[in-house]
Amino acid sequence: MARRPTAAVTGLVLFLEAFGFVFVHYVLGRVVEGQSMSLAGLDPGATAAGAWALGGVAGLFLVVCGAFLLVAAVRDRAGLARPVRILLVVCAVVHGVLGAAAVGLVGWWAFVWMMLVVGLIVLSLLLYGARGGAPGVRGPGGVSAVPRGR
Repeated sequence: MARRPTAAVTGLVLFLEAFGFVFVHYVLGRVVEGQSMSLAGLDPGATAAGAWALGGVAGLFLVVCGAFLLVAAVRDRAGLARPVRILLVVCAVVHGVLGAAAVGLVGWWAFVWMMLVVGLIVLSLLLYGARGGAPGVRGPGGVSAVPRGR
């Protein structure tokens, strides 16, 4: 089935993105520190520390999301735990917002990349649907919307 490779590729992409986020924020912090830039009178050391902290938190968030997807790919069981699904939905929403901002700041290729990652995350969420879901869609009162053969 296609869900194992999809989850594995998505997890690896999130690991690569985590490395990229940490690296870019490290470079930004070094530049701010080296140039002694001040942001509205804020200490350059605090600005650099903030850039490093944001890079570390964003990198950790992406690594955790990627690790959950890799574990799902290895286990290949239907359904993800609710906290994992919420975490991945938040990750997809953050990528969507960053993609929208990236159009103006970086360009269309960054937007395309972010939307590709959003698509991979959403596809992984769809392929690893809710636990114990019977085939077919259940309507109100638990009545199946898929007719059964006689």
